[in-house]
Amino acid sequence: MIERTFQPVSFEPASDDLTLREVQRRTDEWIRTIGVRYFNELTNFAQLTEEVGELGRLVARTFGEQSFKESDKGRDLGEEMADILWVLVCLANQTGVDLTQAFYDTVAKKTGRDFDRHRNNPKLREGSKGDAASPEGTFASEKASLH
Repeated sequence: MIERTFQPVSFEPASDDLTLREVQRRTDEWIRTIGVRYFNELTNFAQLTEEVGELGRLVARTFGEQSFKESDKGRDLGEEMADILWVLVCLANQTGVDLTQAFYDTVAKKTGRDFDRHRNNPKLREGSKGDAASPEGTFASEKASLH
């Protein structure tokens, strides 16, 4: 397998950062002003699976053993991930899901369920790239500030 290096993501706050709620609001505004209306939920779900497939294809060619086809060249991981986020946000908007709350709920669920399991998994300790965060970490304090 070919070793590839990528620039790390900066987690430092920037002046143009968006919250999930702002992403949901901007997506809704775009749909209502430019896109005319949301596609129905089934169409959006089919579109979501198509976008995930496109990301899968790019990941297989970038990190796996498959070579790039001419049609795959020039594709960007970030663009494919953003396409998935777009359709996921559309689905959330049209089904009344607050992604901010859903994200906090998922972090709490995973923290309670997986905290010890992952720390005790020898597969994750071998060649580890970092330490796990404590369950009392950032997400708990951020969620508390929402209420």
